[in-house]
This record gives sequence, C-alpha cells and structure tokens, in this order.
Amino acid sequence: MAFETIYLSETDSTNRWLAAHGGSSDLLVWTDFQTAGRGCGSNTWESERGRNLLFSFFVHPDALEASGQFILSMANALALRDALSDYADDIQVKWPNDIYWHDRKLAGTLIENRLSGGHVASSILGTGLNVNQRAFLSDAPNPVSLFQIVGHEVDREALLQRIADRLTDYLAMVRLRQWEAIRTRYRACLWRHDGREHLFKTPQGCPHPYVLKNVDDDGTLVLTRRTGSGEHDERYGFKEIQFVL
Repeated sequence: MAFETIYLSETDSTNRWLAAHGGSSDLLVWTDFQTAGRGCGSNTWESERGRNLLFSFFVHPDALEASGQFILSMANALALRDALSDYADDIQVKWPNDIYWHDRKLAGTLIENRLSGGHVASSILGTGLNVNQRAFLSDAPNPVSLFQIVGHEVDREALLQRIADRLTDYLAMVRLRQWEAIRTRYRACLWRHDGREHLFKTPQGCPHPYVLKNVDDDGTLVLTRRTGSGEHDERYGFKEIQFVL
C-alpha cells in the first residue's frame, strides 16, 4: 500500500480535514500547524509551528470486524514505536496508544473509526509527534521531543516516511489476519509492563498500586491488585483508569 500524501501548511485538525475530504483512497495528511489540534476528550496538543509532525492516516481495513478494531490502535502504535526506535532507545507504548520515552510523552494518537454493518469501514489515525521542539510552555505534565532526546534536529519528512512504511507493513498484517503477531509485539513494548507495582487511579478513587498484567485483545487493560488475601485481576477500559506519573 502506498499512501497518497497531502501537505497542508495549516489546518484546524488533520483528523477533521480527512473526515471532511477523505474518500475511498488511503491518504496521509500532514501539516506544520493545527489551529485546533486535539488529544483525547477535551485535551489540546501543544506544538510549535513547523517543528513537529502533525499528521493523520486515512485507512480502509478489509473486512475488519468492529469487535477487532483495537488491532488498528496496536498497529499504529507499533509503527510509531518502530520508526522512532531508529533514532532512540527505550521507546515504549503507553496503553492504549501513546508513545513514551522513559516516563515522558513523545507522541499521542486520536483514532476515529467509522463502522458500517458490524465492520470498520474506515479509520482516521491522527498523531501529534514532538520532533524538533526545544521547550514546552503548556502545563502538560511530561512532554519530551526527539530533539531533547538525541540532541539534534531530525528530518521530519524522513521520519514521517519511516512511519508510513512501518504502518503499511502492519496494515498488511492486519489484512492477512496476523493479529496475534501484532498483539505479541504490542504487549512486549508496553510501558510499565515490568512485573512491578505502579500507581493507578480510578476517576472516583485514590491512587493504588497495581501490576500491569496484560492488555486484552479488545484493548481492555488488565491490572493485578495484591491484597492480604492474594492477587486479584481487575479490568479497565479507556478513561476508566489512569496512570499516576
């Protein structure tokens, strides 16, 4: 698969642009600046004009059941992780699809799937990736850029091409239903999947130590809680629990 690539000097959001203009072709849209770049929920994404990568892929999975749509999130996260690992060590995936270097956030992705007849008709995979930004001014708790990691500027277009190439490979695996290979790779590079206790917090509760045990095939996070009566697994969906940094 080769993505038709469209460059925009500025747009409100590459995801919104694709939602309005995308058709039946697989597209890659990227820009120097978003006036309304979004994270998940009401979050915004800080990005200095022309310094980072702000891009969205528009893909059309073949006969992908709605129940299996998290495989696209895994594939996208792995494509980012693999491409960035050519530049720096210790690149990991923070559930469900952020990219971390050590305990700092390098990239975030917003995925919007359109369903039809129980299948994924199309998917927009929108990512903000900190590349050459040297300082962050917002109150985001832990951003980091590739420049801050490696100490020099990185060719953004070359990096974007690496990501597109890797995503092409993973989407081919999705279409061939080689899902278990994708899931195995995803789980192997999960941030904090190290057998140790880490703090997590539910929206209503206080921070509590859990061991990150697994991510189910549907994207549910499996945590183990150790109590006086033994170990107990608990399962959480996105926004039902958060990492304490």
